Amino acid sequence: MRQELMSLPKTLAEDVARNLVMVANLLDEDPEQAYEYSRVALRLASRVAAVREAAGFAAYATGKYSEALAEFRAARRMTGSVELWPVMADCERGMGRPERALAMAGEPEVQKLDKASQVEMRLVAAGARKDMGQAEAAVVTLQSPELASNSVQPWTARLRYAYADALLDVGREAEAREWFAKALEADQGGTTNASDRLAELDGVEFTDALEEDADEADTATEADTDVEPKADVEPKADVEAEADAEPKADADADAEPKAEAKDADAEADAGAEAPKESGDQG
Repeated sequence: MRQELMSLPKTLAEDVARNLVMVANLLDEDPEQAYEYSRVALRLASRVAAVREAAGFAAYATGKYSEALAEFRAARRMTGSVELWPVMADCERGMGRPERALAMAGEPEVQKLDKASQVEMRLVAAGARKDMGQAEAAVVTLQSPELASNSVQPWTARLRYAYADALLDVGREAEAREWFAKALEADQGGTTNASDRLAELDGVEFTDALEEDADEADTATEADTDVEPKADVEPKADVEAEADAEPKADADADAEPKAEAKDADAEADAGAEAPKESGDQG
């Protein structure tokens, strides 16, 4: 890839390289973001085969199979290499054309592939058989010297897993369990979920402790929520007390004018008596 980028001006090559690095870093974790970086690289250097290939894988990871196939074909024309043949066939499957993928599995290009790519092509062909409703044929397609070998290669776990899954599709459950176990044994990098499939066949259910803690926390929160309204009793009592107190206060307010009236009458009487006393003195 570095050699291919050397055909570009230095600054442009650096910009393209940064975007390709981001595609590689994000492809598994965030395919959509990886796709966006691949589009930037493609706009900058669409005549570089490595850029077209990276754009193809980013589109493939996001399910844009037609776009991915176009990019892979462009990269193949530029390099003349057949290493992308299996993934191109899988794009045909993704586009709903399993018969084309199966036809590609019989092309001379397959004989030019390395061992790993040939195994990948066999996986694609078996998948195409399943897509076409040919479950028994899928089982036969996967039966190969690579499957029977006891040596563990990077592709061994995936091949054994695919074979176990194909056996399960045709009702050969006991054999499927055996091959899921073999897939798990070879799966050093955790590329398959063979352990989950084994547990499913054995009727074992796993409980997520984190989910349990979350459920307990939700239950506790709901309980606290139920208790809070009870605390509203006191304010209600206070309101009722205030409500009871208001009439009394009104009564006191009503009593005050009456008292004032009595005082006024007393003063009036006193005033009336005073002249009489003055008269008497006169």
